[in-house]
Amino acid sequence: QVQLVESGGGLVQPGGSLTLSCAVSGNIFRIYAMGWYRQAPGKQRELVAGMISGGSTNYADSVKGRFTIFRDNAKNTVILQMNSLKPEDTAVYYCNAVIDFGDYWGQGTQVTVSS
Repeated sequence: QVQLVESGGGLVQPGGSLTLSCAVSGNIFRIYAMGWYRQAPGKQRELVAGMISGGSTNYADSVKGRFTIFRDNAKNTVILQMNSLKPEDTAVYYCNAVIDFGDYWGQGTQVTVSS
């Protein structure tokens, strides 16, 4: 049984920073990719940042230069460092992992950027 547990969401003022973490546990042979998605009210879920097993990363244009994704392989954890946050970054953020033959999701964590 594979589990993804997210942490680190919350309320932050515009221009502030937050760090999201996603810990993967369970019977895992290989993690092929990990990433963060977000879904704002009334909008579709979108990819924010992703990383494949070789280390290559990709970002949504709206977060390039502000967000950084990195992975702690020893802890099977993927982290999203979010800086210079804007109100339009407000959404529920979901961790995703492609593991062995499955696609797994975390429960989501709310990020609210507001003064």
